[in-house]
Amino acid sequence: MLETVATLERTETQQTAPQPKIWQYEDYLKLPDDGKRYEIIEGVLYVANAPNINHQFAVFEISRQIGNHVLPNKLGYVLTAPFEVHLSQTSRPVQPDVLFIGVEHWPSSNIQYFEGAPSLVVEVLSPSSLRLDRVIKFNAYEKAGVAEYWIVNPKTRSIEVYTLSGGEYALLDEFTADELLRSNVLPELSIAVSALFMME
Repeated sequence: MLETVATLERTETQQTAPQPKIWQYEDYLKLPDDGKRYEIIEGVLYVANAPNINHQFAVFEISRQIGNHVLPNKLGYVLTAPFEVHLSQTSRPVQPDVLFIGVEHWPSSNIQYFEGAPSLVVEVLSPSSLRLDRVIKFNAYEKAGVAEYWIVNPKTRSIEVYTLSGGEYALLDEFTADELLRSNVLPELSIAVSALFMME
């Protein structure tokens, strides 16, 4: 289950009232290595347990299909969580399910995290991550300038593709299981959406 962790400390008129703790990257480094995914977005710590099989199947297939396109054509690199992305001072680390970084933005082969906006980010929805992926991360990726954001829904077997236009995300299209997915960031990419989900 997704949890939001916050500590409270705020002073209001003549009495102490709670205020959320602003989490820093230094706080993250002190967290336990317990198999959970920890992310800090706009100073708030989010914790997620291990995902289910439908989620992981979609993550694997998406990363494989994108990788089969970008790696032979030397377009960039595809990574999956856990891998740290530092979008800004207040949103680090964020750990997208899948991310593509164009070769022109790849800093080195020996980095521990990526600083800046990936070219494309994919989040696969889980029942506990709906608000995180659709609102919190949506706004964070938009603000950071991630050019394209896919929201993958295993329950409806569909993918929403959002592209950045004028600093805001616009829905390019919602692709369902009987369609081919298109991408503005990777215009030659063609993926059968049905192949990304477990057979019913």
